[in-house]
Amino acid sequence: MSINTVEKIDDLIKINNVLVSVSDKKNLETFIPQLVEINPEIKIFSTGGTFARLKEILGEKTKRLIQVSDYTGQPETQGGLVKTLDFKIYLGILTETYNDSHKADLERTKSVPIDMVVVNLYPFKETISKQGVTVEDARGNIDIGGPCMIRASAKNYLRVASVVDSKDYAGIIAELKENNNTISLKSRFELAKKAFAHTAEYDKRIADFLSGKNYEEMSRCYKM
Repeated sequence: MSINTVEKIDDLIKINNVLVSVSDKKNLETFIPQLVEINPEIKIFSTGGTFARLKEILGEKTKRLIQVSDYTGQPETQGGLVKTLDFKIYLGILTETYNDSHKADLERTKSVPIDMVVVNLYPFKETISKQGVTVEDARGNIDIGGPCMIRASAKNYLRVASVVDSKDYAGIIAELKENNNTISLKSRFELAKKAFAHTAEYDKRIADFLSGKNYEEMSRCYKM
């Protein structure tokens, strides 16, 4: 198997396409309008409840907002089981836009390079903290698409900003304003570190919870 290694990249990356899918919607009401103010031509891709919230926030500027299912051509499955696990999404996140083969793939699939991914995860910690929580309750709150998007965007810090913490919104906006809608490699690298720590902590919490349950506790959740 051939693995891509990269030698030359751009320090500053313009933020033209953003993917937003968050469980914690704190501070979106300031962050998103500021992104649009900085770049009026920005495209914001979103899903489910996040899309609905962004529609409220953006009001007359909703033309900048695109539902992921409209972009991919695949409707969300019942219960939001599959929303973002799509080739066009991951090509957009992982593509190296200085790679001719990747650029050809973007053109072939009518995909866009995604420059920023704003994702945080289902509240697994809060779920398992509830009295009487079952293994099935916990299982249903294990996020799949979120960690995949976070890991993909953090891996491609060469070009993509992976944002998992609403506390970082203000600093990102300040940098974009100062640098003509661009974010630096240094910032992208620091965001990637935080992103991988975020998914590692999330997976550890799931592993610890499941490790503390036995087969009988799990199987009594179901009729067999």
